[in-house]
Formats: sequence, C-alpha cells, structure tokens
Amino acid sequence: MEEENRKEIFRIVISVVLIIVALLYDKIINVLAVSFIQGNTVKLVLCIIAYLIAGFDVLINAFKRITKLEAMDETVLMSIATIGAIILGEYQEAVAVMVFYQIGELFQDYSYDRSKDSIKNLVDIKPEYANVFRDNVVSKVNPADVKIGETILVNPYEKIPLDGEVIDGSTTLNTSALTGESIPRFVTVGDSVSSGLINNENLIKVKTTKEFKNSTASKIMDLIENATEKKSTSENFITSFAKIYTPIVCLIAVLVFLIPISYQFIIQKISPDITTWAYRALTILVISCPCAILISVPLAFFSALGSASKLGILVKGSNYIEELSKVKTFVFDKTGTMTKGVFEVVGAHHLSINETELFRLVSHIEFFSNHPIAKSILRYYGKEIDVNIVKDVKEIGGRGLSGVVDGKNVLVGNDKLMQDSGINYIDCRDVGTIVHVAIDNQYAGHILITDIIKDNAEKSISLLKKLGISKNVMLTGDRDEIAKDVSEKIGLDEYHANLLPDDKLSIVEKLIENCKLAFVGDGINDAPCITRADVGFAMGAMGSDSAIDLADIVIMDDDILKVVKAYKLGKITMRIVFENVTMSIGIKVLVLILSIFGISNMWLAVFSDVGVMVLAVINSIRLLYVHTFINKSIT
Repeated sequence: MEEENRKEIFRIVISVVLIIVALLYDKIINVLAVSFIQGNTVKLVLCIIAYLIAGFDVLINAFKRITKLEAMDETVLMSIATIGAIILGEYQEAVAVMVFYQIGELFQDYSYDRSKDSIKNLVDIKPEYANVFRDNVVSKVNPADVKIGETILVNPYEKIPLDGEVIDGSTTLNTSALTGESIPRFVTVGDSVSSGLINNENLIKVKTTKEFKNSTASKIMDLIENATEKKSTSENFITSFAKIYTPIVCLIAVLVFLIPISYQFIIQKISPDITTWAYRALTILVISCPCAILISVPLAFFSALGSASKLGILVKGSNYIEELSKVKTFVFDKTGTMTKGVFEVVGAHHLSINETELFRLVSHIEFFSNHPIAKSILRYYGKEIDVNIVKDVKEIGGRGLSGVVDGKNVLVGNDKLMQDSGINYIDCRDVGTIVHVAIDNQYAGHILITDIIKDNAEKSISLLKKLGISKNVMLTGDRDEIAKDVSEKIGLDEYHANLLPDDKLSIVEKLIENCKLAFVGDGINDAPCITRADVGFAMGAMGSDSAIDLADIVIMDDDILKVVKAYKLGKITMRIVFENVTMSIGIKVLVLILSIFGISNMWLAVFSDVGVMVLAVINSIRLLYVHTFINKSIT
C-alpha cells in the first residue's frame, strides 16, 4: 500500500474515533463520574477536530476554486453543505459527510491503482538490454543500438529484445504478455519471434528483422500509453453533463431554501422556518455531487482496456470499445484473416509419372521463385535442392515457370501456361489453386494447393450471429469458386470475390451507409478498409505494419475468435456503463425528491453520493476480471 493511502486511512480512523467518542461522551463521563466538564462543549470540540482532520484538503481545494472563480466541483459542494450543517448544529452529520466522502475517494484511488497496475503488468514487456554478437564477442547493449540483421543471443528466462528470426537453437516461449495465452509456443530455426516474449528453456540465436523502435514490444507500449487519451462518447458526455447537472441541482437547492421561507414570510405573514429549509437545501447540495458518474464511467472503460490486454487484444482507445458495441455488420478479408494465409499441398492428381519424381522436378524449378505457392511445394517435398542439375529457369508473367531439370524440359503453372504451350491439361474438380505440370511437352498431372481455413473461423461466425450481428461478409481477390467454398464452410452471410483493393473499399462504403461496420484484415491492401470502417481490426502476428498502425484494435496472435471476444467485451462494458449511469442518476433523483419534501436527511444524502459511488466503482472494476468470464464462455 502506498504511503499516501496509509496517511488517508490514518486520517479517517482518527476522525471516526473522535466522532465515536463524541457520540458516547455522556456515557463515558458517567462511568468516570466526572460532572464538571461541559458535555456539549467537548462534543463540539471533538466534532470540529474530526471535521478538520477528515476534510482539511477538501476545504482548501474548495477555497482555491472559489477564489479563482472556477466552476464548482464536489469539493465546493461538500464544503458548503458541511459548513452549513455545522452552523445549523448538525456537527455529527457534517463530520460523517466528510468521512464518508474520504472513504469513497480512498476506494476510488485504490480501484484506479488496481486498474493501472493490471495494465502496467500486462505491458511490462519492454526489454532492458540485448545480448548482441559482434566480432565473436557477446556484448550487453541497449536494444535501441541493435541494427537490422545483427545476431542476438537470448538466454533462458530472458525477454526477446527485438523482433527477428531464429537462426540457431530451439525453445519454448512464454507468450502470455502479448497474446493472453498461457500455453508456451515452441520455436526452432526459421521461426519468427517477437520482442517481449520470454524464453522459457534453451539458449537461442536470433537474427533481427526490425529496429527496436519498430519492434512489437515498442509498438505495444506506445499503443497502451496512448489508449487512455482517446475517450469514448460516453466519457465526453458525462464530463459535459456534470458541468450542466451540478449548477442545476445547486439552483434547485437555493430555490428549495428561498421559495418556502419567502412564502411563509410574505404570503403567510409568519416567521419562516429557516433552519428546516436550510437543512433540506444543504442535503440537496450533498446529493448533487456527480462523483459516482464522473468516476465510475471512465473507470469502466479503463478496466475494459486492461481486460482486453489480458485477452491478447490491444484497443487503442476507449472510444473504440463503445463503437464496437454498436457494430451490426462484420466484414472480413479472406487470406490471413479467415484462412491461415499459408498455402499447403493437399494432393496431386491425374499423374502420368511417379508422384515423388513429379515433386522432385517441380521443386527444383520452384526453388527459384519467392511465391508462397512455390514455398508450399518446397515444404511438401522436404528434401535438399541440387541447383547444379537445374538450368534455364524463366518466370513467365501471369503464367508460371519453365526450366530444365536433369535434361528434362519442365513447365509449372496455371491453365494459361498450358494453353500457350499447346498442352492438353485436365481440370481439377476440387476447389483450390491448381498448378499444372508438363514434362517434355507432355502433361504430367496437377498439384492441388489450398489456403487452410483457420480452426476457429466457423465458430467465430456462429458466435457473432448469436451475439446479434446481422451480417457477416467476406471480401477477397481470389476466384469465385474458392471464395464460395470458404464462405459455405464458415457460414458467412455474403461474400464478394475477384476484388481489387478499390473494389473492397467500394463495398465497405456501401455497407457502412446502413449500419455501424467493423472490418477485419491483415494486409497492406486491407489498410483502406480498416481506416474507413467504424472499427478496424488488424491481425497482429502476421499482419502488415501498415494495417496494424491504422487499425483501432489489434489481435495479437491472429486468433479470429478474439474478434468475438472483443465484441463481447464491448457489449459488457457498455452494459455496465449504462447500469452505473442509471443507478447513479436514479437514486440521486429519488433522494432529491425525498429531500425536498423533508423525508430524507443528510445521512441518506451521503449514501446517495458516496454509497452509490462505491457501488458504481465496484460494478466498474468487475471489468478488470471479465476476461476470465469471456474466455470461459467463448472457447
């Protein structure tokens, strides 16, 4: 516990002890058989001391605001109400107002500290140093001084300082700080690793692929630091509401005092009951403090940001949480979003030669291509390539490749390549990317390659529909038959194929006219749609830097199911905000009416202010732990 909080608790305890002594003073002097001490005088002194101990900072703040002619806040209202109560002889109630107010403030500070600590712990991933390998010597340097392409060593239990690729060794990584997942991730030579992850087991060597300022850890820290600056519409409204609400209630308090005593004095010609109506007016001043709303609403969004981080979701501002809760249409990119974005060979059909020989010849040609399809064929072949047996490899734009392997003329490509070469080929009945192969001008068969649908894609769409999303759409540049196959398997409501980036944006523009829209993508070509959408998602692990920079929400491990979790978090957050606002205003209005008619007293007014604030704060900090509920309900 911080020293400042200890002092606050000490002040509150002393004030409570003094007020208890004041309440029990008559019994105490009876027990001590002391009759010469004036009971009322001692009670007054004890109450005044307790009042000053509990509320001196409130009084000082109120005095400063009044002298500077600043807008009234809760300190001004509390000071006027309690000083008025003391003047009317309600000493104990004045002290109680200050004590309960300080208890509420202490609870508020504690809640904010817990929220900040939660987020701070989640993003405490910034590495302090990097073990860089230079001139056969390992030196511990600042990560910002490491250049792209240098080799760094990551020892067991150390954080990976920069993004890179494993070039030696294998280990498991703790990814929970980035992805929210507790299951370690195994990495070996050739695998990409992100800064901020923790090495669980073995020494690995990593070749850096990004400078520190562009690394994952650095970007996440920036995102979190800036997230609280982007306030939601609700937060901005509450701030504006308080500026209007407080003066109105103060005016009501003044009228509650002036109108009755004026009526009694002028109309009824009797001595006005100033004490009664002053007490009621002061009670209304206590009620008027908008603490519950001003504290609980921002705290709810702040806690939601923390919970999102625990889910492996980075939200760049509370305004996006509110916008997300209003979304009715989700639009998804296909490759890398609904599918893994990694092509895999699933078969070879209509072969006129041995399958092993086919893949040997094709792989030796594809070795000279950087296309993802070429890489998938090489992975499937899985053997070393002897470049000495290959010659005359040529890339035929929009068609494929040609070359000579072991003296055999090999053509590898699409149906247009076969048509141009005058080779009769056989279409594939399965959906996917078809790579036709011809050897010495004779058709040798075709290879079927597909982009695998993500494990949780179908489940995600099903859950979004259950949560009230009326339309789920997929946009892709792929052929219609591939898009149709993916759409049917996942359960989408609509799809559009053969699209260029401009075409995707045009469709988003049309859809966004009717309702709030979220777009989920990962590539550079998705950036315009991510920017245009009401809420833009980027898949963080494989997504392009431009998509991540422009997105409002980043999914750190590319799990499409976390889009659903983010949407549910938005819904729960706004429900809690609504509960807090409704409860706060409802109870205050009720107690306000009771106070006008003399049914309520200052004790009930304290509850309507501090008590409701505590309840609202407790309701808000539930969002710090809602990630556990979301994970259990969406698995």
